[in-house]
Amino acid sequence: MSETGFLVHSVNLPERATGELLSLPRQQAGWEWMSLFVRRLQPGDVYRARTDHEEAAFVLLGGTCQVDWGQGATRIGKRKNVFDGLPYTLYLPTASQAFFTAETTCEIAECRAPSEARLQPKLITPSDVVSGLRGGGNASRQIVDIITPAFPADKLMAIEVYTPGGNWSSYPPHKHDVHNPPAEVDLDEIYYYRLREADGFAMQHLYSGKHGADQTLKVKDGDTVLVHSGFHPVVAGPGYDIYYLNFLAGSARALAVTEDPQHVWIRSTWKDTDPRLPLVRE
Repeated sequence: MSETGFLVHSVNLPERATGELLSLPRQQAGWEWMSLFVRRLQPGDVYRARTDHEEAAFVLLGGTCQVDWGQGATRIGKRKNVFDGLPYTLYLPTASQAFFTAETTCEIAECRAPSEARLQPKLITPSDVVSGLRGGGNASRQIVDIITPAFPADKLMAIEVYTPGGNWSSYPPHKHDVHNPPAEVDLDEIYYYRLREADGFAMQHLYSGKHGADQTLKVKDGDTVLVHSGFHPVVAGPGYDIYYLNFLAGSARALAVTEDPQHVWIRSTWKDTDPRLPLVRE
């Protein structure tokens, strides 16, 4: 973890190597809810995942594999990378296991949260997710809902967000650090970034949070930002489309937020959605 305590860098594995790009147990992150791991598998590699006293979501970032969670092997994966289509995701409740066998080079983002809820495993396909456009003008972005509050999970929620180069996202700035339902609930949030051009960058501004002073983080391909509290808007560097995968968990399974009242006026200026959107389709 970086010196800020909020920014985590991935490991730079050789292109044809197998291994963990990111390993972030929740104890290392210093919070109670989520752990994040990102793995790369090469053809023929097998990854066995087991959930003891945890639930987990496995988002296939790219590649094709066979996955068996007790229902027989199922082939999943269409996109080569996150800018090439919509995701497959496997949800596992506690006391479950799954085997991922790579057919091509695969990268899988795995998020875990403590859970004792006896629920059912479920495969989420590209036809199951809901893609929509949000915002307007240079705050336009594409939202892909994977695991929503309506999904039968215990704590986890998962969303993919695509922001064209030069645009703002998570805007107007919002926060979710107070348990005051239904207006706002206390959620920790992970931002896992990928950039269409690996040399690009984005900026994420964290402010008015109880866990640290105001700061602006420069994020690059493969970086992770941990949002414990406060407002946390994002802007993509011009010319560099960005993707981030949000995992959330906390005091309730609701996406109830409070927007920064100083900036909500911007909504009245929005007319058209950025014509570059959507950046991905099924």
